[in-house]
Amino acid sequence: MNVVKSPLSDTDLKTVADALQGALVDLVDLALVAKQVHWSVVGPRFRSVHLQLDEVVGTARTHSDTVAERASALGVSPDGRAATVAAGSGIGEVPGGWVKDEDAVRVLVDALGAVIARMRERVASTAEPDPVSQDIFIQITADLEKHHWMFQAENVNV
Repeated sequence: MNVVKSPLSDTDLKTVADALQGALVDLVDLALVAKQVHWSVVGPRFRSVHLQLDEVVGTARTHSDTVAERASALGVSPDGRAATVAAGSGIGEVPGGWVKDEDAVRVLVDALGAVIARMRERVASTAEPDPVSQDIFIQITADLEKHHWMFQAENVNV
């Protein structure tokens, strides 16, 4: 059932819808991963890493809402259900149990890196069919790259 008619052609809409759905899945999973690590991080840098993880959660949740609403505006029903997220995320497995602060940072660097790589693909794929969605992906990528940089700086031995 199409409730909203998209201004995009069917071909362009397919490309953009796939990009938006993939972004939604990655962002929902990134929020879940960051929250899981947030709950289980331990170590001398517990507090700073714990708080930094919540910043990632906030960013991912805010952008996931933007992405889902963009999909809806184009007549595409967003799917953020657990099974869909589990099946489509580009983020690897997160360890269970307590996570040392340095390992927590590494998990987030890897998760952010995976999502950023996929976001950059979405930036490229939406340039022609929908610069509006591309602009959203550019902003998401910029925000995630900032988190990526900050987490990488956590584990540098100078």
